Amino acid sequence: MRVWPTWIRGGAAGLLAVATAAAAGTALEVAAPAEVGVSAARLEHVGSALRAAIARGTIPGAVVAIARRGKLVYHEAFGAVDPAAGTPMPKDAIFPIASLTKPLTTVGALMLVEAGRMTLEDPVERFLPPLANRRVVAAGGTEPARRQPNVQDLMRHTAGMTNGLANGSELERQYHELTAVDRPAADLVERLGRLPLHYQPGTRWDYGVGFEVMGVIIETLTQRRLADYQAEHLFAPLGMADTGYFVPPGKVARFARPFKTDPLTGEPTNARLRSAPPQRDGGGNHCYSTALDYLRFAEMLRRQGTFDGRRYLGRKTVEFMTSDQMTPEVDLGRLWTRGNVYGYGFGLSVAVRRPAVASGMLGTPGDFNWGGGSGTYFWVDTKEELAVVFMAAAPGEIRNRLRQLITSTVLQALE
Repeated sequence: MRVWPTWIRGGAAGLLAVATAAAAGTALEVAAPAEVGVSAARLEHVGSALRAAIARGTIPGAVVAIARRGKLVYHEAFGAVDPAAGTPMPKDAIFPIASLTKPLTTVGALMLVEAGRMTLEDPVERFLPPLANRRVVAAGGTEPARRQPNVQDLMRHTAGMTNGLANGSELERQYHELTAVDRPAADLVERLGRLPLHYQPGTRWDYGVGFEVMGVIIETLTQRRLADYQAEHLFAPLGMADTGYFVPPGKVARFARPFKTDPLTGEPTNARLRSAPPQRDGGGNHCYSTALDYLRFAEMLRRQGTFDGRRYLGRKTVEFMTSDQMTPEVDLGRLWTRGNVYGYGFGLSVAVRRPAVASGMLGTPGDFNWGGGSGTYFWVDTKEELAVVFMAAAPGEIRNRLRQLITSTVLQALE
């Protein structure tokens, strides 16, 4: 039996209450929309669209934060933070951001790449030996992987791993179980090592558990809990005071809850509230944040790795992260079925707009975005000097239409 270090086994090895850590960052400078080329009158379409959605019972509430040319021009809350109680939504509401966790993990990993602790082409087995000698599902059984998945594969969803969102096969069900954070990291690695890959690495984009694995690699390299590492190197210095892997009891009143049932399907929803440290700090799907916290992160990426006088990533690293890395031989079918990104390419954790896009999303070639299954969304348009964060407690399919609404109502306000 492999002996794992305490932080991998799930022990309480110095776990910080990340969301209560002191934040070093200063507030974003506020500007009137007209000062940065935004029409205040046309920007009101954002609020009108969201108030209409709330009145129809589509969503309980939302928060939107918009920065242009590095200045905050819009930060508004709508609806209720708790629809059952009717409590008004505060601007600092805390949301489960779901897959918006992935860009956070990506930046943490790229910091280690820049420090020379690993390279993007390092095989995963270099850091996690139980994941060596991978085999791949094939007709009648399995076959050897033509190459082993590497760090870059984990962060661009080409590692051969899935997470159970597609066809519900027995293998995908087993992969999906690996996303749970109620088991220690060692359990994730040991169980994953017993599963075959879903496809040959580098041949297909498939939303998978790669970021859960990436989180464990960060812990292995730093010998710290992922929460502690991210708090020290990213969350606290950026001023993301309400971002972490659980919601402390003193902040639960600000937690944004969805309707108890999906308004489109009638199916029960999952509030995703965790008010104590998890067994494992999930690198793919398990952070909490506020719109303004995440806007600071988005602005750092828009500014090519700097914010408030501090450099987090090198300019070329951010360029690489946010560039389309999908070569012609990569099957993008599963990316293009994900609602709003039909025809997009993909970088490290973000969808990247190509010059010719079949999606109905407005935008600029080279802009990048991603969304979370809980109803969260962010996008950055470096050409327009724009960073936008939208957060709603909307875990159903309605989130795809909301992203369209936010994108079009924001972009039409630019002068």
